[in-house]
Amino acid sequence: MNNSIINASTAYFDCAQQPLSDRTDKQISSLFQRIEHLSDKIENSVRTPKSKFGGEHYLTDKEVVKLLKISKRTLQDYRLGGELPFYRIGAKVLYRASDIDRFLESRFQNRQTGKHFTHT
Repeated sequence: MNNSIINASTAYFDCAQQPLSDRTDKQISSLFQRIEHLSDKIENSVRTPKSKFGGEHYLTDKEVVKLLKISKRTLQDYRLGGELPFYRIGAKVLYRASDIDRFLESRFQNRQTGKHFTHT
C-alpha cells in the first residue's frame, strides 16, 4: 500500500479517537485535508486501468462480454473453439486486449471478403 495512504489513514484514526470537543479547528481542518487526500488517491486508483502485466492490458470475462456485447456462452464458445486466446491464472480467465483487437480485425476482414466464421 502507498505510504502516503498509510500515513493519512493512521493520522485519521489517531485523530478519530479524540472526542470532537477536544479537537482544535486546526486538527479538524487537517483531518478533512487528509480525508480529501485519501479520496483523491482512491479516485485515481479507480480510474487507472487494472490488470496490466508487462505493459499489456488484460480483461476479465465480464469485461469482454460487455465490450463485445456477447453472452458468456458465446465467449466460452470462442475460447473453446480456439478463436480467442485466453490465459488462466488459478480460477481466473483473462484475455489480452491485443488478442481481442486481432480477433475483431480478423472477423471484420472475413466479413469483407465474404468468409464467415462458424463455430460448433
